[in-house]
Amino acid sequence: MSKRKIIKIDEEKCNGCGLCIPNCPEGALQIIDGKVRLISDLFCDGLGACIGNCPQGAITVQEREAEAYNEKKVMANIVKQGPGVIKAHLEHLKGHGESKYLNEALDFLKENRIRNPFEDEPAKTHAHAGHGTGGCPGSRMMDLRGNEDGRYEKGPLPKAVSRLRQWPVQIMLVPVNAPYFEGADLLIAADCVPFAYAGFHEELLKGKILLVGCPKLDDSAFYQDKITQILQSNNIKSVTCAHMQVPCCFGMAHLVKSAIEASGKKIPFDDVTIGIKGDKLK
Repeated sequence: MSKRKIIKIDEEKCNGCGLCIPNCPEGALQIIDGKVRLISDLFCDGLGACIGNCPQGAITVQEREAEAYNEKKVMANIVKQGPGVIKAHLEHLKGHGESKYLNEALDFLKENRIRNPFEDEPAKTHAHAGHGTGGCPGSRMMDLRGNEDGRYEKGPLPKAVSRLRQWPVQIMLVPVNAPYFEGADLLIAADCVPFAYAGFHEELLKGKILLVGCPKLDDSAFYQDKITQILQSNNIKSVTCAHMQVPCCFGMAHLVKSAIEASGKKIPFDDVTIGIKGDKLK
């Protein structure tokens, strides 16, 4: 028996904003049923990288006695939190190639007559459990070859027109008082969006001023402060946030909303989600 550090989430304080999620490199946090959950003790390093990005002070690090990892004991705690957390935990194990623990978890559900969320695809669950094809959806390997539009297989795509109206575009680099912000419709995009969405220039960027950044790999607290300053210092007509359909990317929408609120202004806001296969979901 030995002690180790691990994060603790106060559910009463947590408002589900998700700002902590991009700062958990292990992918151990997810928003489930409106609250941030630590879906697996196994992948929490206890360093607390997520703490400074929780505006509610809902995350702390505690040191407690910890036995050698026991999946069935973990499952006994996981099942109390409901089907959503059970499924997230199983997917987490599957994604990290922990086939031994995954099978133990599934055995626990069977022994206790608890519904297996993978029961509609048991063969697939076991067959791929150790292949490392899951994990955080934002960094999961996917082969999308074969999705190309057949109309252009034998020739080039029609030439597109860039709708970019300013430079620089990175949130880290753009001046707060740049003249192009005055009276602008602002597009704040996660930096994977222009690559995934073919209609980016015509449907999202046209007529707007662009800010680009990554909510997972960059400093989200800096982003929020910088965007707040831009909104406070300029007459921004509207803000559109475009992000990918992966958990770590939803942090962009949350920090933009927080920046609008912190600016003290009522600015129209639109949230656009882009699927990994390039489809516009909202």
